[in-house]
Amino acid sequence: MTQLTILVTDDDQDIRDGIEIYLKNEGYRVLKASDGQEAITILETNEVHLIILDIMMPNMDGISTTFKIRTERNIPIIMLSAKSEDSDKIHGLSVGADDYVTKPFHPMELIARVKSQLRRYVHLGTFQEQKATIEIDGLELDMESKEVKFLGESIKLTPIEYKITELLMTNAGRVFSISDIYERVWNVPAYNAENIVAVHIRKIREKIEIDPKNPRYLKVVWGIGYKIEK
Repeated sequence: MTQLTILVTDDDQDIRDGIEIYLKNEGYRVLKASDGQEAITILETNEVHLIILDIMMPNMDGISTTFKIRTERNIPIIMLSAKSEDSDKIHGLSVGADDYVTKPFHPMELIARVKSQLRRYVHLGTFQEQKATIEIDGLELDMESKEVKFLGESIKLTPIEYKITELLMTNAGRVFSISDIYERVWNVPAYNAENIVAVHIRKIREKIEIDPKNPRYLKVVWGIGYKIEK
């Protein structure tokens, strides 16, 4: 298999170099950036399979960088931060990060999280499937461009709306509970998830349905959850 590439983005050179040593010992190819803007530039010219991204950086912080990456790519992002409050974790995860590690951390804990994310992305199919296009009666999902089209017209979804749509379309016909959707999309335990998920479902319907009140695609299964109709 092709050697997997990890982009380490942190404004602290000692941290970048330390993480690089551990990653290379595991056989990964490592690229390094000192801020978000440099990371974006590297992504434009390199195939990267996972990003380790600090939140507090000059020029472009980790939150802004994650948001920009998610408009084009679905590669795993592990955030690093000295902050440990739940609100900071939720903020990072809500804009599209897949995991969160609080500094200081044990290097082997980070390596374990890297392997876990890569296992999902590469070995369980997300990486191989990302170039696939799913089409359901005029509703089209392109997992390479991260674009959703309705009757040939591009639909502008937020990163969270896209992730919900991708989850449901790649599992068309399967019903997901509100807790399932929340935990898979936000990657945190479901807590007060019902209203949050319902708001995003409503916004998605307004964008992909001709008549949102009588949806053709995004259906509610009362008492259970939601599904995209086959």
